[in-house]
Amino acid sequence: MRNEHRSPADGPGQAGTGAAYPLVRVYRTSPYQLTMADVAARSGLPPGLVRRFVALGLVDAEHDARGRLWFRAGAPSAIARVQRLRAGLCLNYAAVGVVLDLLDRIDRLETALRRSERAAKEPTTWT
Repeated sequence: MRNEHRSPADGPGQAGTGAAYPLVRVYRTSPYQLTMADVAARSGLPPGLVRRFVALGLVDAEHDARGRLWFRAGAPSAIARVQRLRAGLCLNYAAVGVVLDLLDRIDRLETALRRSERAAKEPTTWT
């Protein structure tokens, strides 16, 4: 029996189906670490709906060389946010995307405003 190690990028349950790397371990260095199965299980949604969220741009994901989706650690919370907006405001998914964009823009503007207010409070020293 050969000493095979599979890459974490092969995903769960993929042992023996991908290329074998004798005595070599390959790790994902990308911030995208969760598989579709992980995200679907953590969010309680079927994988098809998670794929739809990715297609609509509501959740960020990355495709690997085999075409599988990989998600950031915050994907389940982003999906929960989408679900809260949809249920709480009775919005369709396209409208949820617009609301998310607006909320992100507001957050960036508030951050910039706080920075400028702090800069205005700091004493200016001339040398």
